[in-house]
Amino acid sequence: MASYSGHKDDVLKRLRRIEGQIRGLQRMVEEDTYCIDVLTQVSAATSALKSFSLALLDEHLNCCVTAAIEQGGDGAKAKVEEASAAIARLVRS
Repeated sequence: MASYSGHKDDVLKRLRRIEGQIRGLQRMVEEDTYCIDVLTQVSAATSALKSFSLALLDEHLNCCVTAAIEQGGDGAKAKVEEASAAIARLVRS
């Protein structure tokens, strides 16, 4: 079960706001909006996605990884490695 299952509606609402930002970018380009204004909105959308990613990672660490560590065994090591790989991808992006 995903760590966000208990509040999936809130997660989806947040993603829909980000989707709205992206659609706004499309409109801006269609309307030939000044480049700097488009770039400002790109920055806002990027920040929103990064914030979403960090919140989701935090939930994963506090729920899924913590539960795996409590259970112990190879599953715990695998969950930590998986989380480390996800963190590395986020840092590179």
